Amino acid sequence: MSEPGWVIILVVVLAIIFDFTNGWNDAANAIATVVSTRVLTPLQAVLLAGILNVAGAFYSTAVAKTIGKGIVDPTAVTQLTVAAALVGGIVWNGGMTLIGMPVSASHALIGGLMGAAIAHGGVGILNFTGLKPIFAAMVISPVLGLVLGLLFMGGLGWLFFRASPTWANPLFRRLQIVSVSFMAFSHGTGDAQKVMGVITLALVSGGYLQTMEVPWWVILVAAVTMGLGTAVGGWRVVKTLGLQMLKLQPVHGFAAETTAAMIIIGASDMGVPVSTTHTITTSIMGVGAAQRLSAVRWGLSLKILYAWLFTLPGAGLAAYLAYQALHLGMALAGG
Repeated sequence: MSEPGWVIILVVVLAIIFDFTNGWNDAANAIATVVSTRVLTPLQAVLLAGILNVAGAFYSTAVAKTIGKGIVDPTAVTQLTVAAALVGGIVWNGGMTLIGMPVSASHALIGGLMGAAIAHGGVGILNFTGLKPIFAAMVISPVLGLVLGLLFMGGLGWLFFRASPTWANPLFRRLQIVSVSFMAFSHGTGDAQKVMGVITLALVSGGYLQTMEVPWWVILVAAVTMGLGTAVGGWRVVKTLGLQMLKLQPVHGFAAETTAAMIIIGASDMGVPVSTTHTITTSIMGVGAAQRLSAVRWGLSLKILYAWLFTLPGAGLAAYLAYQALHLGMALAGG
């Protein structure tokens, strides 16, 4: 084995840190709406989301396998490559969370893997066949969130047009507990699996595993870490999504969460990694637009869009530089 044994330990540690920052930033995806509508207190919401994140992580490993072999060939990279990819994702996730920007941890991880892989072996080692459906999902899932959120909210408005607010509001407050649970579970089915895929990729590239079958302990570590990250919660991001983008009522939260969760679960079943951040954000936009276009603060949405656009290249560049630094450090230590 060409790399020292401590490198796989470094990869697992970095994966745990990345998974925590993922749950930390993506806490907003699961709980922003239910907190802003005051259906649950912040503490109740993060505890519920954390538990269901863990449960969702055990749903399947289809997304983990896509991440593990759909971006690069596991035999064409090293554990150091995976470590650098994780550094890139951690730098981007952590930085954006600190300034209150909801960004896609999925895109950060994919960009990190691409940047580190290019640093290791050039563009030629990227799996462009596997990347095509991943990039397609990046575009399609937020569009679906916007369109389906608008249609779903429009349908609810038509069904409950004559309903008294004193009857409808308590109903949707109860329904929102169901929808936020569904959203938190779906978050676990997608995002926790991405870290499982990265750890398994490192184990295969290092010769510790022969196939991309995810070990049970990897599932457990990824699930618990993401749950803890969600429980801590990135409160600046929660404020951005749940309070600043749109004035939400329980019916809006129910519509946005249900829309986003259905899209994420569907993608997870197909093994396609999608951004929970993109999906819930555009679902909120669609729900707001169903009332009137001016209900959504489009200026804030544009700032979030910029963060999305820069995530893939930003995390990729950070990972590229991290690989060069780690490779140089290992060379000096070996010399």
